[in-house]
Amino acid sequence: QVQLVESGGGLVHPGGSLLLSCAASGIGDDLYRIGWFRQAPGKEREEVSCTSRADGTAWYDASVRGRFSMTRDETKKTVHLQMNNLKAADTATYYCARRRMAWGGCHPSLYDSWGQGTRVTVSS
Repeated sequence: QVQLVESGGGLVHPGGSLLLSCAASGIGDDLYRIGWFRQAPGKEREEVSCTSRADGTAWYDASVRGRFSMTRDETKKTVHLQMNNLKAADTATYYCARRRMAWGGCHPSLYDSWGQGTRVTVSS
């Protein structure tokens, strides 16, 4: 059974940075199926980043492209989300989840085994 645990959230000023981590157990060789999502209060959960192509290229939502970077540590079975130049609009609870199928898109409906989330607040 896959279990995912997010960490690294917190309060940061606009323009600041945070490194989120998603520690996966029971994932085997499928770490590439982990994606990052976020949900702001009163809004639907949305995709942030995932690996959707067989060449390992990461996809990013346009709102975070150029500021966020997703990396995988296969040894530690951990997926990181480096978030730079944070904006107030990035305030949300961030989740990681595993895509059901080996390959596919990044829509949240394609994912299961969700973590509990880590809260990110960007405020001055």
